[in-house]
Amino acid sequence: MTASESSITTARAAAKAAADKLAQDVVGLDVSERLALADVFLIASAPSERQVNAIVDGIEEELAKLDLRPVRREGRSGGRWVLLDYSDIVIHVQHEEDRVFYALERLWKDCPVVDLELGDDASAKAAVAAEGE
Repeated sequence: MTASESSITTARAAAKAAADKLAQDVVGLDVSERLALADVFLIASAPSERQVNAIVDGIEEELAKLDLRPVRREGRSGGRWVLLDYSDIVIHVQHEEDRVFYALERLWKDCPVVDLELGDDASAKAAVAAEGE
């Protein structure tokens, strides 16, 4: 069993919104064969708490346009690791230090990577942002 097309479409919309807010290392993992509670984990990171929250805002705004609201939101007040649960997809936006420490990709390394169709544009934006710091 693989992630549903609707889950992948939602993950791509969220990934694009995250990339538009200069999220770093946006990755989608198809966890549908390992978990019953979700199809896709979307993971993104940022160098500051303010940026983490801006990415979360961007994702929520974009998915609201698709008439989607998170069923659960965790960690917003701290801004270090925000989890948005949209049932079929779970979005993790982490401070870059927390992402390295918790290494979610390593924990889920057996899961296939979802093509988020971000292209080189997202990489270019992240590189420009990194140079400005």
